[in-house]
Amino acid sequence: MTRQQRIETALQATFDPERLTVINESHLHAGHQPHFDGSGESHFRVRMQSAGFTGLSRIDRHRAVNAALKAEFDGGLHALAVEAAAPGETTRW
Repeated sequence: MTRQQRIETALQATFDPERLTVINESHLHAGHQPHFDGSGESHFRVRMQSAGFTGLSRIDRHRAVNAALKAEFDGGLHALAVEAAAPGETTRW
């Protein structure tokens, strides 16, 4: 299973989202670190809409997503951009 698939599985299990998109953005970061060519699965963007975010602040939503993906961070996930929304909230995506 790829890291992207593991992220999707963990977020589905934790948040039961209405909408979920996980985007591998590793290629956009090529050259940002010595010897990093942008290949692999180190940088991701998560766009998710879930009732689990209702009433939570933006920072609490990020903390909840990071906690759900702790194993991935421990295993080498370097960066995660989180766009989290509750149902009915306006999104740019």
